[in-house]
Amino acid sequence: MRTGRAPPDSVACGREDPMQTDHLARSKKFIKLLRPDMAGAAAQTAITWLKPALKIADHGKPIAQPALTPATLGRLGPLEVRLAQKKQDIKRAQKLRYRVFYKDGTAIADAATLLARRDKDAFDRICDHLLVLDHAAKPSLSGKQPVVGTYRLLRQEIANRHGGFYTENEFDIGGMIARHPRLRFLELGRSCVLPPYRNKRTVELLWHGIWSYVRQHGVDVMIGCASFDGTDPARLALPLSFLHHYASAPEPWRARAHPSRYVEMNRMPKEAVNQKAALRELPPLIKGYLRLGATIGEGAVIDHQFGTTDVLIIMPVSAISSRYIEHFGVDATRHAA
Repeated sequence: MRTGRAPPDSVACGREDPMQTDHLARSKKFIKLLRPDMAGAAAQTAITWLKPALKIADHGKPIAQPALTPATLGRLGPLEVRLAQKKQDIKRAQKLRYRVFYKDGTAIADAATLLARRDKDAFDRICDHLLVLDHAAKPSLSGKQPVVGTYRLLRQEIANRHGGFYTENEFDIGGMIARHPRLRFLELGRSCVLPPYRNKRTVELLWHGIWSYVRQHGVDVMIGCASFDGTDPARLALPLSFLHHYASAPEPWRARAHPSRYVEMNRMPKEAVNQKAALRELPPLIKGYLRLGATIGEGAVIDHQFGTTDVLIIMPVSAISSRYIEHFGVDATRHAA
């Protein structure tokens, strides 16, 4: 989730049973289509599970394990996932985001962003920042290991003290949150990974970090925006219609794009949607969220600054497939440091 971007019998939050188990998005046929062998290599990039990684570099020599700190959430070979601890750590995440979103992507930088060469906004100072470091890569001139992936995390209690979630700029989520007053929400946003690291190892470690964070803070629901490249919804008619017909959030979790920004997702009749073709057009991140158990809000939003079409992701922890929770461990021990 750029704003980048864990069934009830698996991990019970002890508060509510929020999902309707007969919803189309959870049907056996739908889940089968989302399997990697059906959806192709792109899905495996999004969410795919590994055998235990050997702590050996490509050239066969052992990799020195990174020194661990309380901020470390896990590691996989030379890669470490951790939380930013200092302002300098956040700046490194912002530099990575600038490179991915602006330098290599389609985002349009204003003068201040061009000068700073960092993607930054007012939310950065109140968010936690998840970083993936590569301890096998050459250190920077400052002696720091490079940041190769990042996610921005904003807990509800912090958002409430500072004017709300970033997602509220695009979607009216207030009613949804109000319907679940006993649940704790977490916003996922500003996710990005350097191209050479867009593989199952890095993605798995990022998700391990998120799951560790979710368990540590008692999070019940994850939300945020996920993006399609491009600002012409007509060219995205197939995947948007697929999400509308097969992955819409059930009524208790329904949230809409703000009226002034609302873009219709129902652009094709259900019988005209080729599900396999639509899945091939879904970005890996959205496909990964669906495989975990996420559903989609009503309406899309055009983000002209970033050159994207955004949809709302809604993912209660209680809806996450039990096999993924078993993979990471209920207590997030899969790749624990």
